[in-house]
Amino acid sequence: MKFPAQFEEPLRKDLIIRAVLALRSKRQPYGAMTRAGIEASAKLSRRRRAYRGAYNKGISRIPRKTMTARGSSMNWVGALAPHARGGIRAHPPKAAKQWEQKINDKERKKAIRSALGATINKDLVQERGHKAPDKYPFVLEETFEKLAKSKEVMKKFQELGLKEELARCTPRIQSGKTRMRGRKTKTARGPLLVVSQACPLSKAARTIPGVDVRTVTRLNAEVLAPGTHPGRLTIYTKPALEIMEKKGLFL
Repeated sequence: MKFPAQFEEPLRKDLIIRAVLALRSKRQPYGAMTRAGIEASAKLSRRRRAYRGAYNKGISRIPRKTMTARGSSMNWVGALAPHARGGIRAHPPKAAKQWEQKINDKERKKAIRSALGATINKDLVQERGHKAPDKYPFVLEETFEKLAKSKEVMKKFQELGLKEELARCTPRIQSGKTRMRGRKTKTARGPLLVVSQACPLSKAARTIPGVDVRTVTRLNAEVLAPGTHPGRLTIYTKPALEIMEKKGLFL
């Protein structure tokens, strides 16, 4: 089967990087509480005759709050200042900061088309580290979407010559501090299965390490080029390509 016009886009790594970073930039804002460190009353006058003033006390001009008092003798403790206990941070993170990066819609679609073209380029796929078989790329029939068991999907992968690729995606135990930080194992990104709609294959393949399943309408630059590196080994089904061509997706 001939691939649609979306796969004829030349490789643009710069656009792919922009599109992936724009997707990753969507994060929850965080920051310090607005009045953190300034809740205490720490006004201290330096005027000559002010009650509780610090004039002629021989102390530095740091904001202080009164802890105890005996007549006109005060016991102060530094407050508010960044270097005081319980004071404000000098430059705290602010929740108002905008983390999201913008990208034009035409650039986003062009990046997806560029990543699509890289998925059928065998040299780029092998350069990325995948173990692509000799007959790559290939398009599968609609019956592939109806596979409901992981065992059947694994058997189909072996028939396609992806045995080495699945072995590459076996989870590896890492050494060092990563094991203490919830990253004991590391799994390589494996084949991407592009289907026409929600199907039994989505559940059957999700237990296979490294394998992702996406409908053709939900493709983006990060799925096609994980880590901003184009050339992911991708398997398309015939109905998915027909939908892409009929609806003119990403054009």
